[in-house]
Amino acid sequence: MVSSLQSELPPISLRMCDVERLRNLAEAASEKYPQTADFLAREIDRAEILADSRVVPGLIVMGSEVTFRDDISHQERCVTLVYPEAADVEDGKISILTPIGAALIGLSVGQTIEFQTPGGRWRSLTVVRAYPPREALN
Repeated sequence: MVSSLQSELPPISLRMCDVERLRNLAEAASEKYPQTADFLAREIDRAEILADSRVVPGLIVMGSEVTFRDDISHQERCVTLVYPEAADVEDGKISILTPIGAALIGLSVGQTIEFQTPGGRWRSLTVVRAYPPREALN
């Protein structure tokens, strides 16, 4: 049997304002976190790029508060997706340069993604809720 990876990854979308910084991050992290940086770069390359003014309800962008379900353990977790310098696991702020962060960016509510962790395990996450960044609400 081949891996449990879905034959097709779900379609994703990224805001134009996030793309360049995410590309630079993936490139800068390629030596320290090669697998996650490569995963993030592939996600950026396959994403539909949206105008910054386009609002897509339920789309995960940088700064989004996200509730996702681990499809193996069935546990739900609420996190905020942030750039590495703002990461604080205790406060629920996960870096885009983590496997989960790279997997979540660009997904929408209801979508599921399967990915391999740097340790070789397969994970499957489903987005339950996604709220826009707090600064976007003001």
